Amino acid sequence: MTARMTSRLWRHHLPLALLSAAACWILYVTRPYPDVITRLSFATAWPALVLLAATLIIGPWRALQGKAPILSQDLRRDIGIWGGLLGVLHACAGQFEHLRGRPWLYYVYEKMDEHLVPLRHDMFGLSNFTGLFAGLILLLLLATSNDASLRKYGGAGWKSLQRWNYACFGLTAFHTFGYLIGVQSLKWPWIVLASLCILLTALLQYLGWRRRR
Repeated sequence: MTARMTSRLWRHHLPLALLSAAACWILYVTRPYPDVITRLSFATAWPALVLLAATLIIGPWRALQGKAPILSQDLRRDIGIWGGLLGVLHACAGQFEHLRGRPWLYYVYEKMDEHLVPLRHDMFGLSNFTGLFAGLILLLLLATSNDASLRKYGGAGWKSLQRWNYACFGLTAFHTFGYLIGVQSLKWPWIVLASLCILLTALLQYLGWRRRR
């Protein structure tokens, strides 16, 4: 255990673990859903979205302050780790939230012979596919969010892998609004919260890009 890792555990991981657990618990106990899986899926989705957005805000925020970009920042990496863990947990729980016992119907129609393309291309299917791809990208990001991967792939190679975070966030945004509006039709406060989170991230990314240019 190096001094750097010890510092990260106390300064980053412990607070992130406590905040994540508190947020998930509050969302879990305040939901009116009758079963554990639906509550767990909802409770992990929103903290994961916020943490994922935070990883994309730190870089532009540094740029707007006139600071030089950093290849790998411990705080950003640790926030991403917890966002990734919650995102993967949400993806796993979500596979059992609807259509209990038949998770393949998330992605194909039940009566495939009635469709020219058996893959689901309605709002429910598109929302599930974007969530699935975002979850797979999160697994890639989690597997490479360490110093060993940075040494193995080099700075440029490692950064190109980590840039998949942008694709993950875009897929997550589509997945979120697909479920908010097209599938579950949640109340407007959740739509406002998701909109603010996604638009703020997109705005800061744009401003940071202009500043670097």
